[in-house]
This record gives sequence, structure tokens and C-alpha cells, in this order.
Amino acid sequence: MAPLILIVEDEAPLAEMLRYNLEKAGFRTHVAISGEEALHRIEIELPDLAVVDWMLPERSGIEVCRLLRARTDTERLPIIMLTARGEEGDRVLGLEVGADDYVVKPYSPREMIARINALLRRSDIHGGATVKEYGGIVIDLDSHRVTRDGHSVRLSPKCFRLLETLMDRPGTVFSRDKLLGRVWGGDVFVEPRTVDVHIRRLRVALNAQGGGEIIRTVRSAGYALDETPG
Repeated sequence: MAPLILIVEDEAPLAEMLRYNLEKAGFRTHVAISGEEALHRIEIELPDLAVVDWMLPERSGIEVCRLLRARTDTERLPIIMLTARGEEGDRVLGLEVGADDYVVKPYSPREMIARINALLRRSDIHGGATVKEYGGIVIDLDSHRVTRDGHSVRLSPKCFRLLETLMDRPGTVFSRDKLLGRVWGGDVFVEPRTVDVHIRRLRVALNAQGGGEIIRTVRSAGYALDETPG
């Protein structure tokens, strides 16, 4: 599947120009016109790279970059900061908050595509392994597909990330607060019981084909992925 590029740009003509040229070069694209919309789109589908404008409504590109770097699922996401600011201090600030590259407007689409390709070649947002297996469960991070004992398991984005987190360290108990931080992000206020709701949904999906219970609840502590829950 072609890499997905998230374009975060509030100037419609510039966003459309970049979208057109990226799709012409073989990329898939999503466009967001604000920082809030960008974060929402990432919840739906994790991109392979984000091009983020500095000046955005609601949340600045700098704030978006900080939030993405604070989240486990996007901490390695390649980010190109796009801005009209060309001063050295601004470039340094963009890089200090986590941007991997910095492009000053106006720019040529050819240059942008070259920078995107260079970043994608040296970046791996999944940090190595793209397939995790435990207890008959197989999770493919590239295709976002899950199977259990060979049967397909349909999961929402949040349940997928919950499962991915639990499979990072099978047998380890993750507190609700830790799961909230890993899946929802530390800067987003979510009630702890939201974790319980999504764990129930994850259990239903994993057990739909008759598989035994594999998610262990530890009273007052949290949840663990465990083949022999007690």
C-alpha cells in the first residue's frame, strides 16, 4: 500500500497543490485544515508521515508536534514542519519540539517530495517489528489487521492500540492511567472508566470465534494480556 501523508495546512490552495503533487507521485493523502482536525484524523488512521504548517487555527503546528511526540503511537512519526518563517531561531524551535525536517515557503513540490522520500527511507514509526504474536493473536502493525487462531478480528482504532500496548509486554499489568497515556495521549482528558469500556469491547472482539479469555483483570491495578488468567 502506498505511504499515507497527512497534510496539515489551513491555506486551501497550498494544501490542494501539495495534495495533487503527492498523489501524482504515488502517495495517498489526507488533508487537515487545523491542529484539532489533524489529531482527529490520526485517531482514524495513522499516517506514515505528516507535513505540518507552523501557523494553524486552534492549535499551532508547534503544539501539534509536541503532542504527537508525547504519544507512544506517534512518537516516531516523521514530521516535516512547513512555514513562512525562515529565521534560524524559528528553525531551531521547530526541530527542538520534534520536527524531523523544516521547509520554508515558498517551496517546490519536487523538493518536498524528495524530502518526504528521504525521511521515509530512514524512518520506521513502528520501531522495528511490524508483526506481534501472542497466545494465538497476531497483530500486523503495517496493515492494521488482527487475527486470533487464524480468524479475522475487527477492532476500532482505540481497541487496536489497546491490544498493541498489551502485546508489547504480555503478562505485565498496565494500569488504567498508563493505558490512557499510551492510547489516548497524556494531554487529553478522558475518564478512566473509558478504558474499561474499550477493554470490554476488545474482549468481545477477541472472543467472538470461541477463544478463551486472554485479558486478565487485576483488581485496583489494571489489565494484562495473559494466556492463563487467574
